[in-house]
Parts: sequence; structure tokens; C-alpha cells
Amino acid sequence: MRSGNDIEEAVIRLTPAELDAFRTWFTEFDAPSWDRQMEDDVATGRLDALAGEALEDLRAARCTDR
Repeated sequence: MRSGNDIEEAVIRLTPAELDAFRTWFTEFDAPSWDRQMEDDVATGRLDALAGEALEDLRAARCTDR
């Protein structure tokens, strides 16, 4: 198995097209983990304060659609 440094060096050597393909692959690979983390954060209330701030900003008309 390669070390993180070996993988990093291999990624640095990718052509732009290869890097684009790798980025697409990694995004798809990592998405389920990201989804689980977000679901866990929502379920445990870790995002409640941020949601509250966002709702307060919305009520105070400090939001735009840009």
C-alpha cells in the first residue's frame, strides 16, 4: 500500500485531464462519507446554531439570492 506522500506525489504528476478525471472519481467516492457526516451532524444538533443564525439573517433581510 502506498503512503499518503506517495499518493500526493502521484497526484502532482497527473496531467490536467488525468487530474480532472481523478477529481471526478474522488468526489463520487467521497460523497457517501460526506453525506453520512452531514446526517450525523444534523441528527446530533451540531448545525443548530448555524441554522439559527441563517434563519435570523433571513428574518432580518440580510440575505440575497446571489
